[in-house]
Amino acid sequence: MQESPAFARLVRDVVRDFGDTQIIWQIVALVGALAVAFVLRRWMIGRLDRHFERVAPARRAGSSSLRRSFFPMFGWMCVALTRVVLQEYMHVSLLMLAEVPLFGTALIYLAFYFARRLFASSPHASGLLKVFERVFTTLAWLSMLAYVLGVHDDILKWLASVKFAVGTSHLTLLSILSGVLWIGVTLVLAMWVGSLIEDRIMRTTTLDGNLKVVLSRLIKGLLTLVAVLATLSFVGIDITVLGVFGGALGVGLGFGLQKIASNLVSGFIILLDRSVRIGDLITVSTYHGTVSQINTRYSVVRGLDGVEALVPNEQLVTNVVQNHSFTETRGRAKVSVQVAYSADVELAMSLMLKAAEGIPRVLSDPAPSALLLNFAADGMDLEMGFWVQDPAQGSGAIRSEINLRIWRAFREQGIEIPYAQREIRILNDWADGIPAEVPHPPVDRPDLPVDALPASASSPAVPPQLASPQADDAGKKA
Repeated sequence: MQESPAFARLVRDVVRDFGDTQIIWQIVALVGALAVAFVLRRWMIGRLDRHFERVAPARRAGSSSLRRSFFPMFGWMCVALTRVVLQEYMHVSLLMLAEVPLFGTALIYLAFYFARRLFASSPHASGLLKVFERVFTTLAWLSMLAYVLGVHDDILKWLASVKFAVGTSHLTLLSILSGVLWIGVTLVLAMWVGSLIEDRIMRTTTLDGNLKVVLSRLIKGLLTLVAVLATLSFVGIDITVLGVFGGALGVGLGFGLQKIASNLVSGFIILLDRSVRIGDLITVSTYHGTVSQINTRYSVVRGLDGVEALVPNEQLVTNVVQNHSFTETRGRAKVSVQVAYSADVELAMSLMLKAAEGIPRVLSDPAPSALLLNFAADGMDLEMGFWVQDPAQGSGAIRSEINLRIWRAFREQGIEIPYAQREIRILNDWADGIPAEVPHPPVDRPDLPVDALPASASSPAVPPQLASPQADDAGKKA
């Protein structure tokens, strides 16, 4: 785009052209260029929609901003091309004025698209995205206004006049702002390229899941480092001063940040040795669930109840971890039932095996097995074990369905499921009450003669209903 004239001259040229018949041709050319841009926009949106039908929903992030950028972007291209062709034959002040908002609007929507693509996987980036969009929109419109007014050169000269001394380097406010701008642009480009490479790596089927994560993170880190170093060198900042910062960072990691460094190294160890993979069902400490994420500092363990626990990576390396999916992607479950001693045990076991047939996720190989475990006090304990595919999804619903089938089958076949029963027998003579006089046990006093003992102690009273017939005969004889 050519350098914009001063605002007064631009307004004067537009007013002059409105008093001339050439303004009609400029309006016709502008409308024709925008019409071509509208057709190109429809064609590009059709291709984009066909492309998004074949990709995952996560890759469609920012598609609305990309669609909105098509018309101003193609409009700016068509208007700029029309201005270059017609400026040899007529005045093009109206076309020059129309290029500025078209270019700025396209730039704003493209920036929104890249930002939303970069932070689509982060659940906490919505607030940051809103702030970025507002700040970028304000700066873009202020830049367009300064360009149209023709004061952008004066602003750049003033920024270049403000100087700072940092050690042996002399920086200006313009160089600092341009450095920040270029670092932001290169970081966005590096992260965008890294996201494209990560998406391509994640869609491959020949690599292990942990290896995909390691490769994507290494590529993103290398691209970010190269982008920052290249930008610092481009804006004239000596990158050798970063050696001191690197040494200080190493000391900080060794002493103050040892836990963070430990978790960071542990995360890469987990990803490289593949002891824990994304999707594994694990138990570590008091947490039981599926590994949904392995991040730099922590791993996310989603419990079977949906609650997510953030477990530091160091615990997955130093503690004992029960990996229920390390070599098997299936888990074993069981149901137990008790039948009466009068029931047909073999028929009950066959009905239990039949109840597990045809249930989704219940594997037929290995087949379910029924066992007679114990002869209990109230009945015989039976147990049926079976294997379930994807145990991370839970087995409660499966066990409930099998128990319902067993209950229906037992009821149809007349097989009794016993419950605890106890018999309490009360003697008839004691049913009316307890005798008022409760006998005392004999007193063990060897120093006293037998006749000195109380009658109750020497011969304890025995209730007549408990006395034996022999005792009655002996009493009568006496």
